[in-house]
Amino acid sequence: MEQTFIKINPADSVVVCLQPKKKGDEIEIDGKTVTLNQDTPAGHKVLIVDAPKGTDIIKYGYPIGHAKEDLKMGDWVNENNLKTNLSGTLEYTYAPVNEKLNIANEKRTFKGYVRKNGEVGVRNEIWIVPTVGCVNGIAERLVHNLIAETHCEGIDAIHAWHHNYGCSQLSGDHENTRKVLRDIVLHPNAGAVLVLSLGCENNQPDQFMEMLGDYDKDRIKLLVTQQVDGDEIEAGMEILRSLYKKAKEDKREDVSVSKLRVGLKCGGSDGFSGITANPLVGEFSDWLVAQGGTSVLTEVPEMFGAETILMNRCETRDLFDQTVLMINNFKNYFLSHGEPVGENPSPGNKAGGISTLEDKALGCTQKCGRAPVSGVLEYGDRLKETGLNLLSAPGNDLVAATALASAGCQIVLFTTGRGTPFGTFIPTMKIATNPSLAARKSNWIDFSAGQLIEGRTMKELVPEFIDKVLAVASGEKSRNEENGYSEISIFKNGVTL
Repeated sequence: MEQTFIKINPADSVVVCLQPKKKGDEIEIDGKTVTLNQDTPAGHKVLIVDAPKGTDIIKYGYPIGHAKEDLKMGDWVNENNLKTNLSGTLEYTYAPVNEKLNIANEKRTFKGYVRKNGEVGVRNEIWIVPTVGCVNGIAERLVHNLIAETHCEGIDAIHAWHHNYGCSQLSGDHENTRKVLRDIVLHPNAGAVLVLSLGCENNQPDQFMEMLGDYDKDRIKLLVTQQVDGDEIEAGMEILRSLYKKAKEDKREDVSVSKLRVGLKCGGSDGFSGITANPLVGEFSDWLVAQGGTSVLTEVPEMFGAETILMNRCETRDLFDQTVLMINNFKNYFLSHGEPVGENPSPGNKAGGISTLEDKALGCTQKCGRAPVSGVLEYGDRLKETGLNLLSAPGNDLVAATALASAGCQIVLFTTGRGTPFGTFIPTMKIATNPSLAARKSNWIDFSAGQLIEGRTMKELVPEFIDKVLAVASGEKSRNEENGYSEISIFKNGVTL
């Protein structure tokens, strides 16, 4: 008999409908019959016990909020009758949980580009990185001219990563911009980079180039347009031609999967996210960590309500303290703007079956599997530790995906139940949570985890998903690349002068 609902954890007080249910439909669960009191959409929750006002509602084995009114067995639980338990900052106690993954090292490889400093790219592209938004138009024209001249022969793509910043910013915002632009310039997916400057901006070109440290001066060049006598386009093209000639020589070679660094992200989530796509990505994350590779989880506001699970997986007390600081700093960011910490789910999330931030967080954090936390990064930091890392960044899709790429991830795995076409400056693979989305928006979706509610098992699907990710790492284009949807977004929190 086809399964039409799922109880995720034995302790749960709700089940999730895998198909739309009608008022009067019956569910047989835990030796009793539950009759639905309302029509309930797919992905949404049905209460399987009575819950008086104030009672915690349990999903994934944890509270996702409390009943705003007296609720009866069979009621549809949603944002109208469920309220978050979240409020302000908290004090936390470190209670470490050390779970061994017991996953074999398969000695897998992918075809990557080994850079001079030992880092590995999954693409060999030419990038133009403006130090300030004033030269965005010049950057775009240079890209157009170089594509017309070379047709990208022998390289994967040519991009300008335009943005609105680099001047008229203060303190933290200015440093965020400089750090992210630095990270992009140094990213191994670029075979060559032209740093394009105006000259008078706050992000002074000479100081910015010093931020790069010991960089490959054959592959990274600077052009300050205010210092060019005459046509800056031709001056830029002269530099780009030499960079193109150098990058064109690069070839893919077999590289250990331990060199792979993958960002974990979700957006447009629904009630299936924590059942299909996020657990699938979590299985991949654990597999990659077991191979000696690296995965990175971000979206700090979408950890609220599940943060203790991550804190207790920290390998050391110092990492625990860093995670506490990351969580509470982001809560204070919300509170300093007069915003509550628990009002995160979007209209699309709610329509898809996510009712509170805890509901969202407990599903969201499944993307990082069960591996211990081996590193914690501030926004704009570059990866130093292998294994599972936590990265401070907001939940906004493009800002968070850009932050993951800036940290050094070569690919972002992006789970979605509602669908989205975007991509950041690295391949941004979309994993659908449900078969309907995968069928309707096949031009957006790279892999369907919705197969898990169509009879496929996790054991069957994980090897296929691993093969798909490694294929993209080896050069197969992700959907966002095929569509030409790639951009960046930098986190801003302060005054614009």
